[in-house]
Amino acid sequence: MTEISSSVTSSPGTTVNATYAAAGVSIEAGDEAVEKLKPWAAKANRPEVLGGIGGFAGLFKLRLDRWKEPVLASSTDGVGTKIAVAQALDVHDTVGIDLVAMVVDDLVVCGAEPLFLQDYIAVGKVLPDRVAALVKGISEGCVQAGCALLGGETAEHPGLMSDGAYDLSATGVGVVEADAVLGPDRVRPGDVLIAMASSGLHSNGYSLARHVLLQIGRIPLSGHVEEFGRTLGEEMLEPTRIYAKDCLALIAETEVRTFAHITGGGLAANLARVIPDGLRATIDRGTWTPQPVFSLIAQRGRVDRLEMERTFNMGVGMVAVVAPEDVDRALAVLTARHVPSWILGEVRPSADADAPRAELHGDHPRF
Repeated sequence: MTEISSSVTSSPGTTVNATYAAAGVSIEAGDEAVEKLKPWAAKANRPEVLGGIGGFAGLFKLRLDRWKEPVLASSTDGVGTKIAVAQALDVHDTVGIDLVAMVVDDLVVCGAEPLFLQDYIAVGKVLPDRVAALVKGISEGCVQAGCALLGGETAEHPGLMSDGAYDLSATGVGVVEADAVLGPDRVRPGDVLIAMASSGLHSNGYSLARHVLLQIGRIPLSGHVEEFGRTLGEEMLEPTRIYAKDCLALIAETEVRTFAHITGGGLAANLARVIPDGLRATIDRGTWTPQPVFSLIAQRGRVDRLEMERTFNMGVGMVAVVAPEDVDRALAVLTARHVPSWILGEVRPSADADAPRAELHGDHPRF
């Protein structure tokens, strides 16, 4: 590939041949990164994908024989400051899973099947092996979600980001039948809330978690934590659980009204987004014990319960709102798919228009 160059004058009478590489951008490194990531991208595929990585646009053929009146759903998200932990540990092949989880599990909330995802990786300097590791994680996440990695962009930002720095974001697209879109309009009094366990912190609240555990608690990322049975770094880099296929299985076999993906804002705030006027979701804290990482943060940082619950998922990554007659079936489906789940609460009428649409009651056992 021909290097882009130009001539500039740095001082009177002195001509310097400036190059893109001298300015900090290596086209060759970018090409090498593309070659290294191609095998991982190829693993996250679907039969509807046309062409391969490297084109100007990704092509995906909608199979109209599958849908009568398809509605496309789209979601964009990132990983947040969990990336700081990955960079500190020089472990880069798991945050891509987190990225996919944050996108596809927003799609499935409305009943959409994730079709494809496109990523955006911003780096201070293209380090081909590191970019390939990031895409490896994204590819693994797409495989778990059943969607294709349709392409993306790796952008080099010298002078704006340090050489080892990077950030991730992605946009995903899914499809759902028009008459099968899930949402608050389907929720009824008496519906039951079924919790699906998180794998830990997931990808929210890391600014507070890092502040408490690393700065206040002074626990090194390499330090073994007895409550975790592993190092703090391993706990904090535990990939976000991806629920997309599990939610689609529930939709296929039970009467699901809607889902709530428990991300930033916590359990009550995210559940409130899918509860309509006149109803209230009541959540019983006594039905589960949050994982040790949450109690450690609360204790070391003296973080009160309200702050914990509006910052972290507290052990619940997804909530299904299901018809009461389908509760046993829904729990059986999730058990068969090895997703820890339990009855979290229920939906009740609410005569107070100013009352919160979702509230937590009681206390966690042993928390």
